[in-house]
Amino acid sequence: MLSVYEGFFSGGARIVHSDVVLGLREGGQHHRVLSIHGEVHREATRQRMEDDACYRRLTAADVGVTSLGRTFGGGAEPAVFSGPELADTARATADADVILSLKEQPLALLGQAGLPRRPVVVCLHRSDPENQGRALDDLKAAIADGTVAAAVCCAESTRAAYEAAGVPAGLLHVIPNGVDLIRFRPDAARRLAIRGSLGVPATAPVIVFAARYDGMKNVPLFLAAARAWLDAVPDGRVLMCGAGMAAANPGLGGDLATAFGRQDRDRLHLLGVRHDMEAVYAAADVVSLTSSWGEAAPLCLIEGMMCGAVPVATAVGDSAAIVAGHGIVTPPDPEAIAAAWTEAVAGRDGYAPALAASRERFSRTRMIASYAALIDRVYAGAALSVTSSEDG
Repeated sequence: MLSVYEGFFSGGARIVHSDVVLGLREGGQHHRVLSIHGEVHREATRQRMEDDACYRRLTAADVGVTSLGRTFGGGAEPAVFSGPELADTARATADADVILSLKEQPLALLGQAGLPRRPVVVCLHRSDPENQGRALDDLKAAIADGTVAAAVCCAESTRAAYEAAGVPAGLLHVIPNGVDLIRFRPDAARRLAIRGSLGVPATAPVIVFAARYDGMKNVPLFLAAARAWLDAVPDGRVLMCGAGMAAANPGLGGDLATAFGRQDRDRLHLLGVRHDMEAVYAAADVVSLTSSWGEAAPLCLIEGMMCGAVPVATAVGDSAAIVAGHGIVTPPDPEAIAAAWTEAVAGRDGYAPALAASRERFSRTRMIASYAALIDRVYAGAALSVTSSEDG
């Protein structure tokens, strides 16, 4: 198996896919990863492949990771690949029986003439295919020439959006995101430890927002809600995690100035990228998401829920379906969001039984077994096609 990534940078899709690779390897499959970019500049941060947590997890498990060495700077990337890049790709794909493409962006590379023909399973993690530049056209072209054998949709909203965009329904298979239930669980010791390290009182209500700094996440809306909530809750705390969620990001600085003006922001903590999110979620009472578009099955909501935080989110993608019965869906209004946080904090104990009962639904084991079954079917289909061709 070969997985092809656009690059290693902070984001839920890369976390999920890397976990799938590790899980399939644990089940006996041999996996390698090829990254088009070795370094990415986005969310106001420079993100080197070697510094990425997913890269480190993969290589620590002896999954081979190589890169074409490109640097992505946030603008449109050329779909022209050099001879050495194509040679490296050919070597990587020649050894694979099936290729997994993390989202549709790598298809511009995998569709280049002269590369070994291998069935591709493209893994889709958004609900706005029309908002992905040329990626949708690359996906349709790869389907038309027979390169794409199947597409994994991480959410029903993803399946519906891509079918509406013209992708054949028979290629679309929904495999909902799952998480490691041993890692993501309520933990009183972690809760106290993180709160202590941040100077947060043990009894203070805490909201966590875990997302990269991106327009789809609607950070200004979240900050407006945080301002309203902190004004109303004198002991409340807000934690913001993710790429670009740091004081060094000028875009975030501008959003903070707009939301808070000269008001003291000591109770709002900018934590940046964290590699201990299970502890951060355990420290929280609420996990919130204020996205405006593009979401499919947000990993932060699932991870936070499994750690005991009540989810509060806007109804984008499958967010409402994930939150239903476990938390609160809100309109994109700061006062309504702030009121929902207060309601969620007050009713946290009441949500606990539903959160506990839903753990198997969001299991990593279930997710990986579904990926393995689909890959087996794609491999068997490709082998049958070769046999039929030879017999003909």
